[in-house]
Amino acid sequence: MTEPVLAIRGLQVRFRTGDGILQAVKGVDIDINAGETVAIVGESGSGKSQTMMSVMGLLASNGWAEGSVKYRGDELVGLSPDKLNRYRGSKLTMIFQEPMTSLDPLYRIGDQLALPLTTHGGLSKAEARKRAIELLELVRIPDPQRRIDSYPHEMSGGQRQRVMIAMALANNPDVLIADEPTTALDVTVQARILELLADLQKRLGMSIVFITHDLGVVRRFATRTYVMKSGQVVESGETSALFASPKHPYTKMLIDAEPRGRKEPAPADAPMILDAKNIEVNFATKGGFFGRTSHILRAVDNVSLSVRAGETVGVVGESGSGKSTLGRAILRLLPASGMVRFEDRNLMPLDRAGMRPLRRQLQLVFQDPFGSLSPRMTAGEIVTEGLLVHEPHISRKDRDRRAAQAFEEVRLEPAWRNRFPHEFSGGQRQRIAIARAMILHPKLVVLDEPTSALDRSVQKEIVDLLRDLQKAHGLAYVFISHDLAVVRALSDEIMVMKSGKVVERGTAQEIFDRPKEDYTRDLIAAAFLSQQEADAAPASLAS
Repeated sequence: MTEPVLAIRGLQVRFRTGDGILQAVKGVDIDINAGETVAIVGESGSGKSQTMMSVMGLLASNGWAEGSVKYRGDELVGLSPDKLNRYRGSKLTMIFQEPMTSLDPLYRIGDQLALPLTTHGGLSKAEARKRAIELLELVRIPDPQRRIDSYPHEMSGGQRQRVMIAMALANNPDVLIADEPTTALDVTVQARILELLADLQKRLGMSIVFITHDLGVVRRFATRTYVMKSGQVVESGETSALFASPKHPYTKMLIDAEPRGRKEPAPADAPMILDAKNIEVNFATKGGFFGRTSHILRAVDNVSLSVRAGETVGVVGESGSGKSTLGRAILRLLPASGMVRFEDRNLMPLDRAGMRPLRRQLQLVFQDPFGSLSPRMTAGEIVTEGLLVHEPHISRKDRDRRAAQAFEEVRLEPAWRNRFPHEFSGGQRQRIAIARAMILHPKLVVLDEPTSALDRSVQKEIVDLLRDLQKAHGLAYVFISHDLAVVRALSDEIMVMKSGKVVERGTAQEIFDRPKEDYTRDLIAAAFLSQQEADAAPASLAS
């Protein structure tokens, strides 16, 4: 048998924390062979991301790895950053889970794409720019000649993730490590990205490591699968055999996990919490001499929606459709025209000072939890930060008590509130972000992809939690997501957006059972492809 391209033996990863030494990975053995696709799956905190971060030498400063990681026989554990850079970016590349924290906000997309091309590929600036445009075309970024000069904040979450994928593929790597590579992508783009990776793998013969909670992706594309729990591999094998006959109870639980059920409808006489009409949001892009406006992008085009107490309006659509921009517009977090009425108040005439007293009742859970959590604050301090503004009279002891309660509500250990954000997994950070919003007992919550970073079993818990909180407190939700399974489980009404416009709206049952538009049918078909293929044999990316 040929030697693995990447051989991991007895890998252990530890972190120094305020609570002592945390062992995140406990003696893991993994082999990655040439040209194959391997999936590493498990719940948030299982150690799957930290395993591959240690391979790349990218652990946080308070963490270290022990054991052996060999790339084609060369030991990587213990190498200095300079020596590791001979492998990183050329032989071994990684697509990170949270693109906004991986892209430098001060540099244009084209400059960041050009860096690995000039550093590892030896291209000139002009050659690197031409190749960068080709890469943006490859990952389906629209108008790449113009978007190459955009900054990260000018792109949607899904577009930023595609830029990260383009950057990782720039130098035709030997091993591509993809940490939740489709987390921020809508279902149709996810399918295109996976097809793209399949084509590149077949052409280049590279190995792909999928770190994911999306078992649909695993089932369709992974040759072999490793299942991790609490830092250990509890089961591994050929993907087809593992899905057909899982042996470990934990593997069975993961395969069976799926948000189910439907929420109870809001009472017919429930009061109106939000009524927004004819919302428009325009962005001006600069170009030419003296930074003159060269293009007006209408991100939200004449959109109206209303939400009653206890009701959830789901907003779905592809990346760049305007759904996240709409959410921020109705919260008055960016300039917009139209009318936004919260209960009996028109919000449009209010300035920043006028909006401040209402902020505790109008909360937003961000799509990118790591980017919205201060790395200098503990999780408990982050969750209670709003209390300092809106309830300054309560004592530190009371704030800490409420932080512990909020942690329990989102299924986190209260003792963890003394840890810092980088000590949590992506899914755990998302739950911290939800706790930060809920601790203020708001009336309206805009949830922007709140489950995108969560594995399926935790999604079920969060869906149940959001339902319980809504029922107990009469909360109104605007739920923005590309995950149609979660939207169906949570929403009363669904709006489908494309290019800033609402192309279809109706009850959840109407949208899923009787969609009228081809675009809606395409979204639903792509979202539930893995269910349709449930009885089919999985195909490797390399096949």
